[in-house]
Amino acid sequence: MSDKQHQVDTEQAAEQEPLTVDTNAEASEEAEQSLPDAAYVAELEQQLADATSSAQTEKDNALRALAEMENLRRRAAQDVEKARKFALEKFANELLPVIDSLERALEHTDKESDAFKAVYEGVELTLQSLLSTVEKFGVLQIDPTGTPFDPNKHQAMSMVESNDVAPNSVVAVMMKGYELNGRVLRPAMVMVAKGPAIDTQA
Repeated sequence: MSDKQHQVDTEQAAEQEPLTVDTNAEASEEAEQSLPDAAYVAELEQQLADATSSAQTEKDNALRALAEMENLRRRAAQDVEKARKFALEKFANELLPVIDSLERALEHTDKESDAFKAVYEGVELTLQSLLSTVEKFGVLQIDPTGTPFDPNKHQAMSMVESNDVAPNSVVAVMMKGYELNGRVLRPAMVMVAKGPAIDTQA
């Protein structure tokens, strides 16, 4: 075989032989290209943390706003309720002297006298009608005769010794008190019993 023929055969064999490619190297290069940069990942993580923190802050603000609105609604409802219950407070206070006058008129009128019997009955009916009317609007009398003294509703005008009732009990009511829906308009002016004096010389 001539050298020329040998060269031709070698070239033909080379053309027929498949090219071998380092696939492992290519895969490694592609993997490196597909992996994100560490700084980019850190930046994304920081953005995610910032977004989470911002969302939590906005959630807290929304919950706080809802709580404030609920408190405002509750206070407004309480104010409306107080206004409804105590709107007549000044008017009721103006009526108390009228009631007192009618009661004094009954105290100083002889209901057994034929001359004043009709007057007494008329004043009594007027007083009962007035008390019934104001009671419909929450005004009630405080008449604590025989009950324990209550500084929230009673005003002690004097103390007297008494063997008939327990100490610190109301002996007599000098002027009745009144309350409006549980709020004292005027305390009852009372005399309070104290224990009998102890004889230290015995």
